[in-house]
Parts: sequence; C-alpha cells; structure tokens
Amino acid sequence: MKSDTSADVWPEMNYADWKETCATLHLWTQIAGKIRLTLTPWTNHSWHVTLYVTSRGLTTSPIPHGTDTFEIRFDFIDHQLRILKSDGGQRSVELKPRSVADFYKAVMGALNELDLAVKIDILPNEIPNPIPFDRDEQHRSYDPKYANRFWRVLVQNDRVFKEFRSRFCGKCSPVHFFWGAPDLAVTRFSGRSAPKHPGGIPHLPDAITREAYSQEVSSLGFWPGADAMPMAIFYSYAYPEPTGFSEAKVKPDAASYNAQFREFVLPYDAVRTAKSPDDAILDFAQSTYDAASQLGNWDRATLEEKKPSLHSARQHS
Repeated sequence: MKSDTSADVWPEMNYADWKETCATLHLWTQIAGKIRLTLTPWTNHSWHVTLYVTSRGLTTSPIPHGTDTFEIRFDFIDHQLRILKSDGGQRSVELKPRSVADFYKAVMGALNELDLAVKIDILPNEIPNPIPFDRDEQHRSYDPKYANRFWRVLVQNDRVFKEFRSRFCGKCSPVHFFWGAPDLAVTRFSGRSAPKHPGGIPHLPDAITREAYSQEVSSLGFWPGADAMPMAIFYSYAYPEPTGFSEAKVKPDAASYNAQFREFVLPYDAVRTAKSPDDAILDFAQSTYDAASQLGNWDRATLEEKKPSLHSARQHS
C-alpha cells in the first residue's frame, strides 16, 4: 500500500546528493524545450517554450509540425522519454545514465524516424560555459530515485501554486516549468509597463529578457538549486522592485531577502518540515505578493475581484 507520510509527499531534496543528476536532467529538459520553442508560435513572455507538470513527469504539451502534432513526455516513474505523434506513431528513449550528447542524438533520431525533423539551437541557455548538446560528454548522470523525487516535489508545488494562482483575476501566467533556470513558476502582472530590463542573463538574448519583463510583475517560483545556491528554495521577486520591498515583513519566519538575487527566498527544507507545507508556501506567496503589490501601488481592487469559490459553485450546480 502506498505510504501517505509527509516524507513521501514532501521528500528530502539535498542538492549535494543529486547535483550531477540535476545538471544532466536540466540539459535534457532544455533539449525538449528548445524543440517546442522552435516549432511553436511565439507567446508573450516566452510562455510558448515551457514544460508542464503531469501525473508521471513533465510534458511539452502538443507541438505543431505541419498538419501533425506531437508531444514529448518525460516519465519519471518508468524513466522513459516518450514522443507521441498524432498519426499514432511513437518512440521512446530510455532515461538512464547517458551523456547529453547521446541523449540528444537519440531524441533527434527518434524525431526523424517519425518524420518530425527539426533543427534547434544546440547551445544551452542561462548556463555559464555552455557545451553544445551534441558535444557534451561531461554531463551523464541519472539517478532514477532522485529524478522521481524531484518530480514528486514538482507535483506538490504545481498543486499549491495553482491554488495561489486561482486567487487572482488579472493577467497571470500558467504554472509552468522554465527549463532555462530551471524553475517552476507562476507570475502575476499589474497591467502596467515596466522600465527597460538591463538584460545580462548568461547565454540568453537581452531582447528575450526585456520582452519577458516588459510589464510589472510579482513572480513566485521553486528552484531545485545550483552551485550558486546549493539548496532547493522557493523564491518571490518583483520587477521593478518597489522601494522598501527588501525590508518587507513576509511569512513564514524562515523566509528572508537575498540581496544577491534580489528576491525573497524560503528554503524547501523549511517547507517540507512545516506543520502544513501547503500553508507555508501560500503564506510566503501571499505575503511577498502583498509587499510587491502594496509598495508598487497595484490596482488590487480590480485584480482581485471577488468571485464564488469552486466549492460553492459546485454546491449550487
């Protein structure tokens, strides 16, 4: 019987224990994401490039290819990458210890076999000293236990982030997985234009960054960690950052402002060990949004119009 303990629902994610798998999986998701990017019509703030959490892993969602569509799914239960085409064709690539170059070759070969030829930019984004996918023999780790564990954390975060998203009726992104960082994120918009972003994100064109931050935002996300911050965290930032934002009082007590990253951070460990992890995330999300929107003079009365809850709507249907 499946266990339902907090440790199973919110498993430990010590970055040092899976950093090599994290780095390899990051690059594999970039390959899938760049396939979607190449073939999908542009949507504001690069929303057309993201992946989405599923009941088994991550998906690109349907990608157009001429009059056909196909979908790329990471399955972190059976540890397969599946490519499903609308004419019934499908191929699988095993998720196992293998180099990025080998994975890239296998994925592109599977696409060619399905008559889904595509050419992507093979240089990773947002990574210092990137190695082209077809030449990367350095990153080759895959621990299925930790890949599955990472996905299970994403499942919980996706669920709670969607609850937070439902409280807002202004412009808001989907809850989606950006493969550049990588992070799971949901972003609220004030409806006003923002100052020109300075850019400067490694191996990401400034024009892309500036379009992404062309409007005022308050963004919430989950990041699994990297060498620059070797721990899993929740984060929340505002762009542009209003005066006094860094001194705002936010919840829970474990949250703090990180001056280097210019965002509030909440360690994942503080969430998974909390009495109610859901409440810890929602308190962090709401209090940091409160700080951004109040200090930034957002029109909250319009953006947070009262509406009946889904529960109430069901009761009266």
